Amino acid sequence: DHHKSGHCVNSNNNGAAQEMRVCSARHCAIWGVRKMGRKETVELTNMCMVEDGKGNVLVQNRLDPNWSGIVYPGGHVEAGESITASVIREIREETGLTIENPTLCGVKQFWLDNGVRYIVFLFRADKFTGELHGSEEGDAFWLPREELFEHQTVKSFEGLVHVFETPECSEVYYKDGETYFA
Repeated sequence: DHHKSGHCVNSNNNGAAQEMRVCSARHCAIWGVRKMGRKETVELTNMCMVEDGKGNVLVQNRLDPNWSGIVYPGGHVEAGESITASVIREIREETGLTIENPTLCGVKQFWLDNGVRYIVFLFRADKFTGELHGSEEGDAFWLPREELFEHQTVKSFEGLVHVFETPECSEVYYKDGETYFA
């Protein structure tokens, strides 16, 4: 058997836990993955959970009809830009706050319909300066953490929050309608 047990748990749409398998074969009938070489097209983005030390988190009410609702702010990594510099820039552009020493805490990834791998680097920060404001992406405001899910959030936000808040979990991965955590 070319499969080795992973340390991940797959939560399918029915909520049943299944062991995630890791496969090194070029094609795997179980996962339906084809390794076509070492290069692929990737879209790099970031997101940051900013905390104010008073139990509040910084959120953005996104206006994009394709992904609307409450979410932590973030955006795209520009060509030639470091991942950390990108999250500092995006938070400043979208909220007016300049975060200090953001800490990478996880990754979200999935594939777009065109085959592009979409990766979101997840950061946390609790030091910042500046004056809070929104942007064309949406309004930015502080929200008590315990009220987060009393508001309409973007699709899949609950899985992201799990990665942000669970030190033992560093990845959320979406494939074929399933959600996997590692």
